[in-house]
Amino acid sequence: MKIQTQFVAFFVMAAFFLASCNTTTQAPEAALNMDSVKAEIQKLEDAYAAGDKAKDADAIVAYYSDDAISYNSNEEPSVGKAAIKERIVARIAKETNGQSNAYKVVDVFAAGNGAVEIGTWTTTDSTGKEVDKGHYMSVFEKRDGKYICIRDMSVSSMPAKPGM
Repeated sequence: MKIQTQFVAFFVMAAFFLASCNTTTQAPEAALNMDSVKAEIQKLEDAYAAGDKAKDADAIVAYYSDDAISYNSNEEPSVGKAAIKERIVARIAKETNGQSNAYKVVDVFAAGNGAVEIGTWTTTDSTGKEVDKGHYMSVFEKRDGKYICIRDMSVSSMPAKPGM
């Protein structure tokens, strides 16, 4: 229940962020091509997954802005790119060989320079067997002409393991 509450709170904050990006002093912007935005964000997710597969924390953390905050189940938020990288390095060290992750964009909401992505992820072992899966939400801001993740949250949809 706590995870669901945090997930809803994060979505509300993301929606508020997107709404606050518009000001009345700006000229009207051309409508965003949502297919284009979705494809651009899927490329970011694919690069993240490639970094995961290569066990390359630097490639993974390239997804995040320097001021990003990442929320994960059963731990405090990681604040800043350096802290996110520390968490990623620790996670990679615990993973078994042959484990890989895939990320799929399910929906994207975008306006102005902001976008919110809702997606799913799966983790498979070396035989291709699914060992974990879940959902995530990422908030992006367009900086220097490209989207970069400023906030994300991920939860597993698998039953909790004993002792967790």
